[in-house]
Amino acid sequence: MRDSVAGSVMGSEADAQDDSAAGATIADAFSRTAPKYDAFALDHPHLTRMRRKVYEHVERFVPAGSSILELNAGTGTDAVALARRGFRVHATDIAPGMLALARDKVERFGLEGRVSVQDCSFLELGRVEGGPFDAVFSDLGGLNCIDDLRPVVAQLDLVLRPGGVVVWVLMPPICLWELGLVFTGQFRLAFRRLARHGTRAHLEGAHFNVHYFTPSRAAAAFGDGYEILAVEGLSVITPTAESKNLAKRHRDLYRALAWLDDRIAPHAPASGWGDFYILTMRRRTLAPMVVAR
Repeated sequence: MRDSVAGSVMGSEADAQDDSAAGATIADAFSRTAPKYDAFALDHPHLTRMRRKVYEHVERFVPAGSSILELNAGTGTDAVALARRGFRVHATDIAPGMLALARDKVERFGLEGRVSVQDCSFLELGRVEGGPFDAVFSDLGGLNCIDDLRPVVAQLDLVLRPGGVVVWVLMPPICLWELGLVFTGQFRLAFRRLARHGTRAHLEGAHFNVHYFTPSRAAAAFGDGYEILAVEGLSVITPTAESKNLAKRHRDLYRALAWLDDRIAPHAPASGWGDFYILTMRRRTLAPMVVAR
């Protein structure tokens, strides 16, 4: 899966901003692959650990019981997990197949009172129902499918309360595990995140670009109306999300890597490296004061 989608992009809005026809094609591709996403996550202890770390990060910065708007919700895995941790989640995506599985999970687990699902693009936040929210969340690189985060940030004030928190899990240019592929001769895969204009990816016959953001570039997109609360690397020295075998076949080695990963991930420069990193921002309650000279 890593080679076909240029990373663990979850959600279905890749390059949908280019035109409606392209967006529909890509949404259809993600719809058709939706069952594969859920099947791939089964018996996947490493991906389970990565998601757990994301949820624990959310709990550190978002008070229990808060309302969360999720962008690129995919099949609803994160929405269900966060609801079980006491949050109220409004899950959005544009792929009908993904949304259908999300609604099925909500019903199956009896979470209708805690999770709502809406067909809505992150580029049309004015259409979001039920706001404003205490937090806006996007997991596992869904926002890496656009080349500029500012159009999304520009709409956050429509859905996020003053003082609210943004938790986005993004893919950075530096992934040590992928760079290590140079020693196996896989030079294209090793260096693809360093491509200036992103990486061309494909999924179920649809083609789109995946873009990689440093934490400083992502934070700069928010401007003065937001402040940085935290940056934390995710899977800095443990494998990428596609790897199942290391955690299952070499448990002691994996546990050692995970132990070290947990300790270096919150600290620069490792905080901006990894398969992903978690960027947490807070909307200021008052605009910064400009002092005239």
